[in-house]
Amino acid sequence: MGRAQRFFANLSGAWFLLRRAFTPAVLDEMTRAIADGERRHKGEVCFAVEARLSPWDVLEGLDARRRAEQVFAQLRVWDTEHNCGVLFYVLLAEHRIEIVADRGIAAAVPQAEWDAICARMRECFARGEWREGSLGGIGAAHELLARHFPGDGAGRPDELPDRPVLL
Repeated sequence: MGRAQRFFANLSGAWFLLRRAFTPAVLDEMTRAIADGERRHKGEVCFAVEARLSPWDVLEGLDARRRAEQVFAQLRVWDTEHNCGVLFYVLLAEHRIEIVADRGIAAAVPQAEWDAICARMRECFARGEWREGSLGGIGAAHELLARHFPGDGAGRPDELPDRPVLL
């Protein structure tokens, strides 16, 4: 099999995995977990999954972290009242999970805590436990946000969509 054929085989495999791992039922459950958790704190949680980067982007030096930062801006996660938006970015083909936290929460939560959440999610994903890994990560982020940006009991507008984004 030539390079081009391998690329397209890997591309279709990544898209297949994306659709198999993040089914509508799993996405619905993740949406509910994000919405329910956000009632406990002033933060916003977003979740984005991408099958793979284009080879051209990779050749230009784009890696998972930089792409996560691009998606953070694209989805306007930075645009929250308390500067405490959090983006989960999953890049399936590269087996990468990145968490990008806005400046308000990044100042309060050490990177090591986000890295530990990513590690637990990666362990679940390696076992094919996509639902459990995703919900576990979302729950852990809500715990950190509730500790550092607790809600005041008053209803507040939902600043960002709760539904995970498939890129």
